[in-house]
Amino acid sequence: MNITIETTVKAPIDKVWRAYTSPEDIIQWNAASDDWHTTSSSVELRVGGTFSSRMEAKDGSFGFDFAGTYTKIVPNELIEYVFDNRSASVEFMQTNNGVKVRITFVAETEHTIEQQEEGWQAILNKFAKHVEAKN
Repeated sequence: MNITIETTVKAPIDKVWRAYTSPEDIIQWNAASDDWHTTSSSVELRVGGTFSSRMEAKDGSFGFDFAGTYTKIVPNELIEYVFDNRSASVEFMQTNNGVKVRITFVAETEHTIEQQEEGWQAILNKFAKHVEAKN
């Protein structure tokens, strides 16, 4: 089953793209809640390149690596990748109100669909706030 989330970021598309693909930015926005943070991030933005972000609870109780391999990249338009035997796509679409960012990913079975939607949407909302604050 696929899950799709989206938000509109009020910023130029090049800044939205850069913030989504820059390890320095990813560390600042990649968390679903204030009790989590990303402690490291790496991005090799090319087809066949890899990415990894270390996400940890701030109290040190739990952490995991979110990592994968890029399968398609169209600058300022599309990123596709595979991770944990699943796939995802990130679309960047210029609109009159800003840049619509839409993520579609294959759901996993450990958490409910609602939990996955809420978690990924919270991260995407934090991403939008981060970009708009920099703009």
